[in-house]
Amino acid sequence: QVQLVESGGGLVQAGGSLRLSCAASGRTVSSSAMGWFRQAPGKEREFVAAINWSGSSTASADSVKGRFTIYRDNAKNTMYLQMNSLKPEDTAAYYCAARFGSGSYSFTRYEYTDWGQGTQVTVSS
Repeated sequence: QVQLVESGGGLVQAGGSLRLSCAASGRTVSSSAMGWFRQAPGKEREFVAAINWSGSSTASADSVKGRFTIYRDNAKNTMYLQMNSLKPEDTAAYYCAARFGSGSYSFTRYEYTDWGQGTQVTVSS
């Protein structure tokens, strides 16, 4: 019942920055935990970052700590991922996820109920 639309992906050089957006429509996500996951070809979809319903608590994977920041603007029904100091190993399709039924985030992709279509991030060396 909710639609999640991602934007902001693209091709950047190593060391560059991108900001991914996840705009929700059809239903408010203000009570839901949300997260970002990524998937490279031939690999499992992996956790990147997550945020609780209010934005007061966040978590990120060790591989992106200090470089990526997750935040949300519930008034806009939108979540973001600010990606700095990008590395070639960050290249993947990035997916937005919402966890309806819980305001607490999870590191496990199976516990998220709704997903966006993905946006490609490619980092060249």
